Amino acid sequence: MSKKSSIRGGPISKNMLYTIIFLGACILFIFLADRLFDAFSLRVFNLCAIYIVLALSLNLLNGFTGLFSLGHAGFMAVGAYVSALLTMPAPLKEMNYFLVPIVSWLHHVTIPFLPALIIAGLVSACVGFLIGAPVLRLRDDYLAIATLGFGEIIRVIIINAQSITNGAQGLKGLPRFSTTFAVWAAAGLVVLFMVLLMRSSYGRAMKAVRDDELAAEAMGINVFQVKVTSFTVSSFLAGIGGALLGHMITTIDPKMFTFTLTYNILLIVVLGGVGSISGSVISAIIVTVMMEALRFLDEPINLIFFKTPAMPGLRMVVFSILLMVMIIYRQKGLMGNKEFSWEMFQNAFVKKSKKGGSHARTP
Repeated sequence: MSKKSSIRGGPISKNMLYTIIFLGACILFIFLADRLFDAFSLRVFNLCAIYIVLALSLNLLNGFTGLFSLGHAGFMAVGAYVSALLTMPAPLKEMNYFLVPIVSWLHHVTIPFLPALIIAGLVSACVGFLIGAPVLRLRDDYLAIATLGFGEIIRVIIINAQSITNGAQGLKGLPRFSTTFAVWAAAGLVVLFMVLLMRSSYGRAMKAVRDDELAAEAMGINVFQVKVTSFTVSSFLAGIGGALLGHMITTIDPKMFTFTLTYNILLIVVLGGVGSISGSVISAIIVTVMMEALRFLDEPINLIFFKTPAMPGLRMVVFSILLMVMIIYRQKGLMGNKEFSWEMFQNAFVKKSKKGGSHARTP
């Protein structure tokens, strides 16, 4: 009995040790990046954390609950504007609202960033609940079209509610609260939340709804309630991501929150693996870095025998081709619906070393 317990306890303690070392290395790297990276590299690095939050919020819907939503940019816009309006000091609001004065009940409201961030997420969740309650009775393509329409409606409302949102002029000079430690702490908490949620009974209920709604209902799961809850939580996380994005670039306007932004997040989810937390994290980092590394494709290219004019958006063509190739040849994405584990890493390393050894022994 003691032998079995020690055998069973060994891998768990070893995995725990590996995890602690890895987390310590990540924290050290974040600290060094904040000190040593230049302004542009640090901006891309922090953008990776924000896209992790956004990718996990969309993957909660598409991957774990099986709901195809395209309105994520709208919930991001709600979170960004709510957080901005709650944290901007009165003189800055006066400077932004020079065409139409801001409503009196918002003029002198200024609260710290953390409660503003939570309120931004809660307001986005309320909007998500109000939209999800009627829309989630639809399925498949109809649901995608309806959520896309609601996302566009939110953007149009923001443009026209000039006394609240400053309309098409947007908001500029936001306090830069999205520091390196703030965005990566948010990303870490969202990853932890997703892991705990997926291991809970409610997470298993979401997966059951994704796999077969009729079977889930037969098992006593309230399918509609699970869908609405998933949509509301996803909207909350999207609002958090939008608020972090706004306070990182210190300016927001309605043009930021178009379908293109939702497409970028969807690209990360599909490439990483629909239904994988690890895949979303890895893909968010890879895609964000590649988006900046391939930015030269949008500019004029002048090689010795090859010249092209500026073609804005060409890098997105590259990502679109990559997405099509992934859908055709590897539909499950980088990780599929699997999660990274130390056993998986060790097994892959052992297989690789065995192959190398067999090749070395061949005459």
